[in-house]
Amino acid sequence: MRVLLTTWGSRGDVEPLAGLAVALRELGAEARVCAPPDKEFAKLLERVGVPLVPLGPTVHSVVANPKPPRAQDAFQLAPALVAARFETLTAAAEGCDALLATGLMPAGARDVAEKLGIHYVLACFHRLGLPSRHFPPGRRPGTPSPQEETDNRVLWEQDAQRVNALYGEALNSHRAAIGLPPVDNVRDHVLTGQPWLAADATLCPSQGTTDLDVVQTGAWILPDERPLPDGLKAFLDTGAPPVYVGFGSMAAHAPKGIARVAIEAVRAQGRRVVLARGWAELTPIDDADDCFVLGEVNQQALFRRVAAVVHHGGAGTTTTAARAGAPQVIVPQIADQPYWATRVAELGIGAAHEGSTPTVDSLSAALTTALTSETQTRARTVAGTIRADGATVAAKLLLDAASRKKPPVTV
Repeated sequence: MRVLLTTWGSRGDVEPLAGLAVALRELGAEARVCAPPDKEFAKLLERVGVPLVPLGPTVHSVVANPKPPRAQDAFQLAPALVAARFETLTAAAEGCDALLATGLMPAGARDVAEKLGIHYVLACFHRLGLPSRHFPPGRRPGTPSPQEETDNRVLWEQDAQRVNALYGEALNSHRAAIGLPPVDNVRDHVLTGQPWLAADATLCPSQGTTDLDVVQTGAWILPDERPLPDGLKAFLDTGAPPVYVGFGSMAAHAPKGIARVAIEAVRAQGRRVVLARGWAELTPIDDADDCFVLGEVNQQALFRRVAAVVHHGGAGTTTTAARAGAPQVIVPQIADQPYWATRVAELGIGAAHEGSTPTVDSLSAALTTALTSETQTRARTVAGTIRADGATVAAKLLLDAASRKKPPVTV
């Protein structure tokens, strides 16, 4: 059986697909990943022997500009990605039995699957984009009053209109070109009535949070057996566990001066620093030997050896830190990151920084919470509840659904 997995997004969108592809391969299926042609993603997929089919522009070229993307940039990128999906996925999915899509609103993926007559699944790594009467897009879940329920419905309708404005014309134009009728609601068309949630149930519970029939598989974790670099191991071995600081793919969105703020805040706690460059190209503020700078690394191994993890709140980093039992301080910037920050604080496994631009004092205060013995104990306890088999669960469901050519059952 052959499966095509596709996304357009950051590493947090690509690495889970690599994990799912490996799980599919272990079950005897052939899987390929259609994703942005960033060198980092190509190297990741090559490392695990999964073929990469390039899709659209690199993500780095879009998000790593000096200034954050503008609204008009979205209106240029959306139709370009729709066109890329119709062209690239049509060829890549030839001979496949199923197509699974995730990442930035994958309009076009379901339509290619429909034309080819193969099974389609939409997967997401958090639930904030799933319509619900309980909370509006981008806001923290809660128990609403009847008036709030009504207001939330209006906001979700506005969200659907926004998606239509971005993708509707391009999607229906390409559907018409291949003999398919137009769709009225792009968002609901892409999501289907039974989207998959590839997130851990402890970190991101879904029951009762959306009106859709969600299939929660657990997070898709790619096992990483790579050893830590010798220099990093030596640094870790020569003192107390340091604090990791990294902001992943946050380039234009990374807080100004975050490297200085973070290093000084960690030093104020009497700790050493492991500083990840990331797409923001963070650099040390001096040549002191208490700061180790690194590039791409096995976070699964590293996070087991640090005192805390300071990060932006991406789904992947949050899950990896939680699974490692490392207390977290999340400084959220965009999208789903405020949710993960709130959830980490609710679980008692770290602290949510209030606001996206920390000061030395505010970040040091958050670290004080994360470094307490109570938080450390709680983080280790929660780590034991994080499931590692989500990719295998999803692979089995996908292959079963593809073989039966009907929607998978809820787990």
